Amino acid sequence: MTVGLFFGSFNPIHTGHLIIANHFLEFTDINQVWFVVSPKNPLKEKKSLLDADLRLKIVEESVKSNKNFKACDIEFELPGPSYTINTLRHLKKKYPWHDFIILMGSDSFAGITKWKDYKSILSFCPIYIYKRRDYPLKNTGKFGNIKVFDFPFIDISATYIRNLLKNGKSVQYLVPDKTLKYLKKVHPS
Repeated sequence: MTVGLFFGSFNPIHTGHLIIANHFLEFTDINQVWFVVSPKNPLKEKKSLLDADLRLKIVEESVKSNKNFKACDIEFELPGPSYTINTLRHLKKKYPWHDFIILMGSDSFAGITKWKDYKSILSFCPIYIYKRRDYPLKNTGKFGNIKVFDFPFIDISATYIRNLLKNGKSVQYLVPDKTLKYLKKVHPS
């Protein structure tokens, strides 16, 4: 089976994540999308993150209605912080029968040289990139394992959602109903 790995803090997961994941299922050779929840991303401030177990629970609840989506807690088994190359190696050992593809936006790809062992990541498995506004792709041709997709621009971000919540604004329709239920507990308005 070909599995698309959608890495993220998912702080919180939102409809943009789900729409993009569904597009990868519909328009590529991917059979399943695993949402790999990062409990501790070395490039993000811990104080801005919801509790890791809560983020995982929200992702599980938000994706369970789609049989081709799966919340993946593999990084909870590994020592922190979460480095993608370590996760990829662990996944390949644990699931040698799967073919993995990394799914990311052009915004993430723009910072890939900051990732630990990024050259190993680029050669480890294919990377499928969806374009994000304001993050044009340059020089992807020098990496043979990359495909770029023109999906609809989804200008929703977890940062935007957190700012709305901080200011007492509604995030209904920006996040799945299951996510909204948990966010209302954390950010009552």
